[in-house]
Amino acid sequence: MSTTPDVVVTGLGATTPLGGDVDALWQGVLAGRSGVRRIDDLVAAFTFADDLPAKIAAPMAVSPADALTRVQARRMDRAEQAAFVAAREAWQAADTPEVEPERLAVAMGTGIGGVTTLLDQDDLIEERGPGKVSPLTVPMLMPNGPAAWISIEYGARAGVFTPVSACASGAEALALGAKLIRDGEADVVIAGGAEAAINPLTIAGFAQARTLSRRNDEPEAASRPFDAARDGFVLGEGAGAMVLERADFAAARGARVLGRVAGFGITADAFHITGPDPTGAGQIRAIRKALADAGLEPADIVHVNCHATSTVVGDVGESAAIATALGPEAVLTAPKSNIGHLVGAAGAVEGIVALLSAVEGVVPRTLNLEEKDKEVTLDVVAGATRTTRPGPVLSNSFGFGGQNVSVIFTPA
Repeated sequence: MSTTPDVVVTGLGATTPLGGDVDALWQGVLAGRSGVRRIDDLVAAFTFADDLPAKIAAPMAVSPADALTRVQARRMDRAEQAAFVAAREAWQAADTPEVEPERLAVAMGTGIGGVTTLLDQDDLIEERGPGKVSPLTVPMLMPNGPAAWISIEYGARAGVFTPVSACASGAEALALGAKLIRDGEADVVIAGGAEAAINPLTIAGFAQARTLSRRNDEPEAASRPFDAARDGFVLGEGAGAMVLERADFAAARGARVLGRVAGFGITADAFHITGPDPTGAGQIRAIRKALADAGLEPADIVHVNCHATSTVVGDVGESAAIATALGPEAVLTAPKSNIGHLVGAAGAVEGIVALLSAVEGVVPRTLNLEEKDKEVTLDVVAGATRTTRPGPVLSNSFGFGGQNVSVIFTPA
C-alpha cells in the first residue's frame, strides 16, 4: 500500500442538469432520470437556429445566478457562477474548515471557460462599438476565473490551479488536488470542474466534428452510451466540487469523512487532436497507474464509472481498454446517459457519483441501453440500479488532445 498521506473527501457540491445540489444529482441518477431536453428557447433568437443539426442539450436545472447576489451574478460568467455555487455547497458540507490561508489551495478545471461572455461581448462590439464592451469581459472569459473567484471567497493562498484538459479537466483537478496534499503543499484543497458552453457556436462546432447526437425528437433517449444505436454525445453544463483534506488534518478537527481519493493515473496518447489512440494504450496506462497508486489489484475494483460519451468510436475503445486493464469481469456504468457530457465539469461531477457509489455499494444504471454494441463485451449495468458491496470505484475521464485521467475513490 502507498505510504503517502491519505487524502479524504469531507465535502461535496454540485449543480447539474438533474438539480442544483448534490442530493438532486445523486437521487436523479439513482432514479434513472434524464436532464436532456430540447433547447429551442436557447437558440430561438438566432436566425440560423433552424439550421443547427442538434437542438438538444442538458442545461443546468437551476440557474446558478439564482443562488448568488445580483452583484456576484453580474460579475461572473455562467461557468464561474456554477463553480462558485458548487464550491460553496462543498465548503459548507465540510463544515467550513478552519485552515491557514497558506495551507488552502484551489484546483478548478474547465475545458472551455467563459465562452458565453466572449460571444456575448463580441456581439455587443459589432452592434454598438468597443465603448460598450464590459470592463469585466476579460475576468469573466478567462479560464482561471472559476478557480480565482473561489480562491478570493475562501482566502486560498497555497495556490490557484486551472487544469484545462478538455473533457479530462475536472478529473485532472481532483488528481492535482490530491497531489498537492500528498506533496505537503496544502492541508485542504477545493477541487473540481465547471463548464457552461451551451450555445450555437459550440453546438455547431461539435456537430461539424460529428460528435453530437442528432436525436432531436427524443431528447431523453439521445445519450445512450454503449448502445448499438448511439450517434454521439449530448452537450451538458454544470459544476462539481470536492473538499479534499489530509486525513490527519480532517481527523484533528473532527470532520466527517465521506470517502477517499485513493489513487490516480494521468497519461497522454500523443496521437490525434480529437480521436483516441485506437490501441487504447494511453487509457490502459492511466487505469494501471491509478491501481498502482492506490495499491489495488484489478479484482478490487467494484465497478467503473466510464467516460463513455455515447460516441461510436469512444465507447468501444474505452470498453476494450478496461477489459485489458481490469479483465473480462469488469462492471461498467455511464452517468452521461443521465446528464449528458459536461466537458470540463464531467470528471468532477462524475467523481461525486463514483464516490457516493463506492460508499453506498451501488452501481447506477446506464440509461437508454436497449441493445448493447456487439463489440462491448463487458457487463454494463442497465435497467435498474444494482446493489453491490461498498468498495473501490474507478472513474475515467478522457479529453480531446489525447488526455487520459483515471481516479479511484474508496469508502472511508
